[in-house]
Amino acid sequence: MKKLMLSFMTLLILASCGGDKAQESVDKIIADGNLEAINAKKTEIKEQINALSAQVALLDDVLQKNDSTKKEVLVTAMVLKDTLFKHFIEVQGNVETKQNVLIYPEYQGTLTRVLVKEGQRVSKGQTLARIDDGGLGSQVAQLEAQSALAKTTYERQQRLWEQKIGSEIQYLQAKTQYESAENAAKQLRSQLGKTAIRAPFSGVIDDVITDQGTVVAPGMAIFRIVNLNNMYVTADVPESYLSSVTPGKKVEVTLPVLGETISSKVRQTGNYINPTNRSFTVEVDVPSKNGKVKPNLTARVSINDYTAEKAILIPLNVINENSEGEQYVYTALVNGNDAQTAIAKRQIIKTGKTQGSEIEILEGLKTGDQVIVEGARSVKDNQEVRILNY
Repeated sequence: MKKLMLSFMTLLILASCGGDKAQESVDKIIADGNLEAINAKKTEIKEQINALSAQVALLDDVLQKNDSTKKEVLVTAMVLKDTLFKHFIEVQGNVETKQNVLIYPEYQGTLTRVLVKEGQRVSKGQTLARIDDGGLGSQVAQLEAQSALAKTTYERQQRLWEQKIGSEIQYLQAKTQYESAENAAKQLRSQLGKTAIRAPFSGVIDDVITDQGTVVAPGMAIFRIVNLNNMYVTADVPESYLSSVTPGKKVEVTLPVLGETISSKVRQTGNYINPTNRSFTVEVDVPSKNGKVKPNLTARVSINDYTAEKAILIPLNVINENSEGEQYVYTALVNGNDAQTAIAKRQIIKTGKTQGSEIEILEGLKTGDQVIVEGARSVKDNQEVRILNY
């Protein structure tokens, strides 16, 4: 360094000493007025200027590389640590229940009695309404009486036949008449049973659609019954997650209207890929808290499709990309005994999944490495930096 400064000072002294003589020579040539001599002197001076400029540039470059007093780049760095990483995919879903149905009559006639009202809780099999049977009950009673008589006749003929009294044809005729009468009565009782409208499952009468006194027929809705005990959310998930979204995966279900978030699990995944949107359906259990969760509510479903117990995460904004498409970051290697002075090193990395503003590092970094965060865009490879947050 001392030799460098000495050479520089010598150059300045020589230039200073020869300056007066050079000026006298120029003045003399100008006074003579010889144009050829003037052009030759001009060319000579330009060559001297170019030579001196090259020497000055060389000296500047050496000084810049060896000047211990130059200003360091100020950066902040983060020390990498192992952490639990959970990746979630978010999709939209709707709350549904398999027990939300309309109840239709199976018999045509006048709705004579409506036995329930809206909001009433009912049990499975409970009679909700009755339809005028149009004399069907009387016919059933008549057939039952005939069936009872046929049964008595058959039983007597059977005892006689067992005692070898009477003919076989009499016994068979009695048996046939009894079975025929019983089947006819059974069929008519089945028809009569259809005049009573019953609850298919336990739940709440959500709507009484048809009023008492209306003539009803099959296909005309009478009631809507809902059971909120078996609620679930359905959502469409892109087919790219088919292998990672499986039954048992943890899910966070957010109901924006209620301002609630419910922890649950995937209970079922569809076996069919919808060709329209290339997705499959998942079902997630959702308990109805205090009856607030209703069918057709909009839900935001966050499915935990990937978990790493010991993951290295860094901010997304510190990652750069070179011309070959490789991703890299700058790490800070401590330079000497000064823990705040370091050298920036370019490190090629391989990234994984992203969550929010952070990304998982699969290769290239390890626990304990210092990654430059603030100032990462302004440093260069092997540049000396000063870490502010050490």
